[in-house]
Amino acid sequence: MEFHHISVLLDETVNGLVTDPAGTYVDCTLGGGGHSHRIAELLQSEGRIIGIDQDADAVEAAAERLKDVRCRVDIVHDNFRHLERILREQEAVQLDGVLFDLGVSSHQLDVAERGFSYMQDAPLDMRMDPDASLSAYDVVNTYEEQELFRIFKEYGEERWAKRIAEFIAAARGTRPIRTTGELVDIVCRAVPKKVRRAAGGHPAKRVFQAIRIEVNDELGILEKSFRTAVAHLKPGGRIAIITFHSLEDRIAKQTLKELSKGCVCPPEIPVCVCHHEAELRLLGRPLRADAEELSRNTRAKSAKLRIAEKLPRKEELTC
Repeated sequence: MEFHHISVLLDETVNGLVTDPAGTYVDCTLGGGGHSHRIAELLQSEGRIIGIDQDADAVEAAAERLKDVRCRVDIVHDNFRHLERILREQEAVQLDGVLFDLGVSSHQLDVAERGFSYMQDAPLDMRMDPDASLSAYDVVNTYEEQELFRIFKEYGEERWAKRIAEFIAAARGTRPIRTTGELVDIVCRAVPKKVRRAAGGHPAKRVFQAIRIEVNDELGILEKSFRTAVAHLKPGGRIAIITFHSLEDRIAKQTLKELSKGCVCPPEIPVCVCHHEAELRLLGRPLRADAEELSRNTRAKSAKLRIAEKLPRKEELTC
């Protein structure tokens, strides 16, 4: 199947990220290469893009899409949790921009056999890296009931987390839960019918989100990766983060806010003694898709874009 993914907030992201047409930019979530291709359109031949993705389908699709751009392109089949090592191996320790487009791609949702979608019946999988050891099948069938409850509550913010975990534990006591369709049926039985009608949306949405996050450790790798990216930015370089749900957005917001703080001395101390310097300057408020983009791509509805710029250190200003 052709790799299909619509990049969200495309112009807003790329125009906010690219400041030097001869610079080096890292796309930590390459996908089908949509954002990187637009970045390449703004770069000169001296510019460089390093694209990272753990999905082999994405790597193949992006390589094809970017094969004719004028700047240098290096594609790495890996997880951005290894960003520090990747940059070292690519001999790219000073960057002009880094992009994180988080969440699951349209392609992964649309290809039924990947097991991401609650709208299509398929084997339980949800691995962004098909070679990873942990799958949705393992989570659903081997995690203790209390652990399932925690995942649904924390990662899915699911009101009926306890009851859904109980129903899953009871169902797998008879036979393993093998498909997305079987899991959807169990969730629908667990959530009272009147609640489903009142809430709107699909009752399995939050459960599938929670399992996907657990399978791919989506939250556990974020803060460290954001900090690594900022550490490698040149003064004036920028980090752009697109999030799709409140949990990952909270991590992005808190990390960028902390890195943008200057003095952290207690307020009762009249003179700064910590000498702590802000590393970043936040560039405006988070951006969201406008009505025109939403009419083309409903998956952009929950997207938020945050951009921040690396500040020079005081000694660099006095040189």
